[in-house]
Amino acid sequence: MNRLSRLSVVLLVLLACVACASAPRSASTNEYGGRAQAPAVSPAKPALDAGQPGESQQSDERMIVRTATLSLVVSSTDDAVASIRSLAASFGGYVVDTNLWRDEEQLRGTVTIRVPADDLDAVLQELKKLSVKVERESGTSQDVTEEYSDLGARLRNLEATESELLELLGTVREKTGKAEDILAVHRELTNIRGQIEQLKGRMQYLDRTAAMSAVSIELIPDILAQPIAGSGWRPSATLVSALRSLTGTLRFLVDAIIVLVFYLLPVLAVVLIPVAALVLVIRRWRRRSSRKIV
Repeated sequence: MNRLSRLSVVLLVLLACVACASAPRSASTNEYGGRAQAPAVSPAKPALDAGQPGESQQSDERMIVRTATLSLVVSSTDDAVASIRSLAASFGGYVVDTNLWRDEEQLRGTVTIRVPADDLDAVLQELKKLSVKVERESGTSQDVTEEYSDLGARLRNLEATESELLELLGTVREKTGKAEDILAVHRELTNIRGQIEQLKGRMQYLDRTAAMSAVSIELIPDILAQPIAGSGWRPSATLVSALRSLTGTLRFLVDAIIVLVFYLLPVLAVVLIPVAALVLVIRRWRRRSSRKIV
């Protein structure tokens, strides 16, 4: 008997038990086999209307996920990072990620923070004050209200189904006691519970991202923003570049000599020696021929 057949048998048993009005209704067991009061949900009644909004979205407020990106020219990257940390903490936010690296002896970096969505505009204004110049600014807004409402409706449907399966599990244990029927219902409970946890996780993620906006800040040292004509002369950099070029040239010459001595000369020797021997043989033959004619 496959899984669908077993579930059909279990459902028929449940309907037969419900039809027996004279039989006393006992408390059902919970998911782990303990005794629990069964919820009063009729199997024939639709669990929930899928068009109803989620519990936390019953009001007319929209759930908007906002993000922002800034490229700031700063006089000191280290000081800017410290100021950004303090700024995020002062607004009740936190630093998500920090990445710093050296580019021609200048420290560059990126910082990602999360701040309360209601304070995003104020945070952006404060961040701009930390810079010498704002190179680039962009932002996005995503309305996730409909998705969140749909998740809430699906969650309530699954929770209602879980309650009915718990009631069914208790009835099967009391009326039939067959292990295969109990395991079939329990597998369905496990599947429903997994879907419930997935929906809850997605809803929690939307809650967090809507409540705390992400801001990505690129930090550019002030010296890199200056025109090339205004940069100072650096003899050390020229010397390093010249030495690198010299080293590259010497490496090429040494490699060429090695290839010539250990590859080309042996190959030429193998080819030329037989040719030279053949030329000598031909010359001698011609000389002997000329003498015979004379």
